[in-house]
Amino acid sequence: MLNWIWLSLLVAASVVAGFSLKLPAALDGALAGARQSVELALGLVGIMSVWLGLMRLAERSGLVVVLARWLSPVLRRLFPDVPPNHPAMGSMVLNIGANMLGVSNAATPLGLRAMRDLESLNPRPGTATDAMCTFLAINTGSVQLIPVTAIALLAAHGARNPSALVGTTLLATACSSVAGLVVLKALGRLPVFRLDPGGSPGTHAPARRDEASPAPPAEAVPDMAGVRPMNPWAGVALAALLACFAWFTWNQASSGEPSGALSHAAAWIRVLQAASVAAIPFVLAALPLYAAGRGVRVHEEFVIGAREGFETAVRIIPFLAAMLVAIGYFRGSGAIDHLSRLLAAPLGWLGFPPELLPMALLRPLTSSGTLALYGDLVKAHGADSYLALAGGTLFGSTETTFYVLAVYFGSVGIRRTRHAVWAGLAADAAGALAGAWVCRQVMGA
Repeated sequence: MLNWIWLSLLVAASVVAGFSLKLPAALDGALAGARQSVELALGLVGIMSVWLGLMRLAERSGLVVVLARWLSPVLRRLFPDVPPNHPAMGSMVLNIGANMLGVSNAATPLGLRAMRDLESLNPRPGTATDAMCTFLAINTGSVQLIPVTAIALLAAHGARNPSALVGTTLLATACSSVAGLVVLKALGRLPVFRLDPGGSPGTHAPARRDEASPAPPAEAVPDMAGVRPMNPWAGVALAALLACFAWFTWNQASSGEPSGALSHAAAWIRVLQAASVAAIPFVLAALPLYAAGRGVRVHEEFVIGAREGFETAVRIIPFLAAMLVAIGYFRGSGAIDHLSRLLAAPLGWLGFPPELLPMALLRPLTSSGTLALYGDLVKAHGADSYLALAGGTLFGSTETTFYVLAVYFGSVGIRRTRHAVWAGLAADAAGALAGAWVCRQVMGA
């Protein structure tokens, strides 16, 4: 399906650019996308090396198994094909948690590691499994606790209550997550997407893996049998670190306006924002400390895991280039503007503001482009307007679906994405419509 979508973007952009005399602008967009693909991949090398190194420590220390066991009742229902103690369970838990906190830089490497672990269970290389499609649907419709970027933009433009986005985004992402999973399960029952017992979807023959982008071999399912008991000193050190984390969070949350002048909701929002700032530094120290307490040789294992970061970043460059060139070409041709005018009337009948339509159409394609549109919207209508609230909710409750699909599936050589694209787009549409409705209720109240 991704093949047809990619081809459609190129053909539609060529036709629109030709009739509107925007071929030079479309070509500039395509070339900019090619440059951006390499810049993004190289920019991911460092952060991916760090997080994949930390994931190696979490795996060797048994922390991944512990996390998977805690959430096993939920995960078993969502991922029945994944063994409860498999590394993929812990990787997905950490990725989902990072997405909920709005820490996208940390979520991407963890998601790539989760895809690698899921690919180790894939009996049909090159074809997305049910677990992979479910994981992508959860990612594109991820419940968002703190939409950091949108809040920061509203605050920079002088909004009286930028943290109002927290509640609206939480409700919108809850709707998008449910919609994505419902559509995924419904489409998975159709013959065209169903996996045959001995092959890939429909009537296709089993795919052969490309030797240029092999996935790592399957690993044995870990358990706690080979993990040493926690040393007492490490437990004390972790408790002290947790106390420092709690003190910082409380100090940040209580600074500025006196807590007595805040409502309970605003106070909790301030605590969540402070916790999100401190969460990543806490993990950077806590994971190596926990692993050392379990007897893991932390530096050696970290380096082994970090080595995967460079290899993965190089592997995704062709997939990123293909997708970003098509997106840049489509955007530069002016096709987004024509599509917005075509859909404005029916979406307006559904209660979706026409002013937000360019953002809704661009969001599955590019995050930076959507953020630029949102900035223009806030400047034009004011930081405290309904459109500013609804636009920020849309930005925080939808995902760059095609980018996520290209990076995650490309990292393990998946070519047949099955129904993951449609589930992701359904989650985006549900998040945008639900966000507009929720914001209208909030502003009306």
